[in-house]
Amino acid sequence: MDDRIRVSDADRDQVTARLRDHFAEGRLMPDELDERISAALSATTVGDLRRVMADLPGPVPVPPAAAQRPQGAGPPWTYRRHGPRLLPIALLVLLTALLVPGGGWLFFAFIKLILLFWLVTCLAGIFFAGWFRRRIRRYRGPGYAQHWREHPRW
Repeated sequence: MDDRIRVSDADRDQVTARLRDHFAEGRLMPDELDERISAALSATTVGDLRRVMADLPGPVPVPPAAAQRPQGAGPPWTYRRHGPRLLPIALLVLLTALLVPGGGWLFFAFIKLILLFWLVTCLAGIFFAGWFRRRIRRYRGPGYAQHWREHPRW
């Protein structure tokens, strides 16, 4: 980049932020920081900013492997599961139960177990929701009393 190009406010702010980082890392003394920040804020060209940062190390380059994620990798917070998935294994078991002679009964028993688990889970959820609601009503603090009168359907 040509040293005669004029700099913007964003460029000056970026340089002052880098100067503060160098100060935090112990590379600059407080009086040096003040001098360099005032020089950076009064800089008009790229060459002026380069002279302010001349004896300080530049930003650490990011390795190319970490900078670019492979296509289709998804967001960084997603969890990549390792090992076999549950659904293909369950489908394989169900297909085997249907194809084995007398396995149709095994298939229906499996469906009954799934429905029984679902029913028990729903009943437990209803029970605990009622228990939690009674507990909240019983132990609500003094701040809830006025709100409770304003909205009695809760």
